Amino acid sequence: MAAACRSFLGMALLLLLVSASSGQLSPTFYSETCPTLETVVLLAMTPVVLLEPRMGASILRLFFHDCFVNGCDASVLLDDTATFTGEKNAGPNANSLRGFDVIDTIKTAVELLCPGTVSCADILALAARDGVGLLGGPSWTVPLGRRDATTASLSAANNDLPSPASSLAQLISSFAAKGLSASDMTALSGAHTIGQARCINFRDHIYNDTNVDADFASDLQQSCPSSGDDDSLAPLDTQTADSFDNAYYENLVAYRGLLHSDQELFNNGMQDSLVQQYSTDPDAFAEDFAAAVVKMGNISPLTGTDGEIRLDCRKVN
Repeated sequence: MAAACRSFLGMALLLLLVSASSGQLSPTFYSETCPTLETVVLLAMTPVVLLEPRMGASILRLFFHDCFVNGCDASVLLDDTATFTGEKNAGPNANSLRGFDVIDTIKTAVELLCPGTVSCADILALAARDGVGLLGGPSWTVPLGRRDATTASLSAANNDLPSPASSLAQLISSFAAKGLSASDMTALSGAHTIGQARCINFRDHIYNDTNVDADFASDLQQSCPSSGDDDSLAPLDTQTADSFDNAYYENLVAYRGLLHSDQELFNNGMQDSLVQQYSTDPDAFAEDFAAAVVKMGNISPLTGTDGEIRLDCRKVN
């Protein structure tokens, strides 16, 4: 009997070890070690987004730009040093990504309560969820247990992140490379229902593309000239810029997508029907977006003993 018990316990331990090493994330990962984590993140995000709604979009974009470069490992948060080149100055990120200070503030609060326990990668995942929720969007259960990278890749950031000039085929290919379907891509693109873009990223679309509403293009040209003023901003969703809703898809159906890559989703292509559905069914969009974000958050996480728990999100320990 004793031998049988030992055998059972040994098998149970083996299963636990296999599970821990398999890269599985769990919503309850910090239930014992940092049970107030999600409350702390939400309390920190709430005043930030109330004071500047755009920051909800910025944190969500930060999460996307992290996950698309070697997985959701907080590599995007690392600062350059004399001996280390991070991702912040990659073409898609330089003078564009925002919210690093917000993640720093949350990390500081979490470290006071649960020192050396919670990764920057998990904090970023939770903050992205809360930013969306605070702007009226859906919520979702965030699987946790990511660890932080000790390196970053400037070249991967330059090559893996889709461009605002991307065609539909290029978008589908970029997302497929990360294990995300064309439908996931179309749902995740709905993140552009919040936030703003720089003139340099939509200039070609409003001056040179033919699949754009003429009045919409003309209005934008007032603040985005054919040359100069590259950093002039325009809302990605001109209807409800600070609300996470399905208006982005309504805009696409009306040929009022801000970026070339946005309008590619509704341009006589394979995603037209899904865009049409989301434009009239906000619940379908919200459900699919939440599911796609969880799927994106599962891209190549570091788990177990891989990586580290950074004490400062901007530098390795």
